[in-house]
Amino acid sequence: MTGTRIAALGHYQPAKVLTNDDLAAMVDTSDEWITSRVGIRTRHVSGPDEPVDELAAYAGAKAIAAAGLAPADIDMVLVATSTAIDRSPNTAARVAARLSMGSPAVMDLNVVCAGFTHALATADHAVRAGSATKVLVIGADSMSGVADWTDRTTCVLVGDGAGAAVVVATEEGEEPGIGPVLWGSVPEMGHAVRIEGTPPVFAQEGQSVYRWATTQLPPIARRVCERAGIAPEELAAVVLHQANLRIIEPVAQKIGAVNAVIARDVVESGNTSAASIPMALSKLVARGEVASGAPALLFGFGGNLSYAGQIIRCP
Repeated sequence: MTGTRIAALGHYQPAKVLTNDDLAAMVDTSDEWITSRVGIRTRHVSGPDEPVDELAAYAGAKAIAAAGLAPADIDMVLVATSTAIDRSPNTAARVAARLSMGSPAVMDLNVVCAGFTHALATADHAVRAGSATKVLVIGADSMSGVADWTDRTTCVLVGDGAGAAVVVATEEGEEPGIGPVLWGSVPEMGHAVRIEGTPPVFAQEGQSVYRWATTQLPPIARRVCERAGIAPEELAAVVLHQANLRIIEPVAQKIGAVNAVIARDVVESGNTSAASIPMALSKLVARGEVASGAPALLFGFGGNLSYAGQIIRCP
């Protein structure tokens, strides 16, 4: 078995920005109420002519170009999303068509906010097993399309966007750049985060999610580090699902990553579900806040009370 690494990253967000003051004109809320409870100041939202596969394709194209590859080089496309409107063609197939790929395997994964880290692990496994060589992994969601814009407890959270990574095999003798995944769920608590109904609407039990995330997830994240042979204090970056600043900061502190840059993209992007981790990581790398080869913890959690995490080496 060979190892794998992330060759390059890319991200994309719609142009329209919705501020807290904009939301205050729509529902009973305020900038102070939102920032004090969730830490979000702005979020990007899609227009009616910007489907989630378009966001995914833009991010994917950037990652492919940054890797020095052509779309035809990709032989597998994995898209983590829970907000695709249509069942078939799936989002991955539509991305492949938009980018004029050859004949890649195309699969969607719906693990909501933990979708990208599940998809990244799946890509790692596929390349290690020899069933793929170059995998485009995308997290993309249009949460604004499933928001209840009359519910101030949830509509203030959501944003839209996409982040992408190209996963390739490591060279002989090269250290693996994607560590072993640790994943799981709490199925009996699946009701805590929901996108249900016709049309589908996002809802959650905020206090249940907060208690679960801040108490149960830090020891799991430390086990992710153990599996990779990395001590928390050796981490250069911690990129958690960008759910809520009041969750991100205490969880990161409890992990013990005292020397790490903590991704806080939620402040300007809101909760973008499966897009949040790759988008935040791509921005950290693009800004030069983490060095190439530096170890970073990626840890997704949320819908289904699912979680998945791995240590990666930054491209």
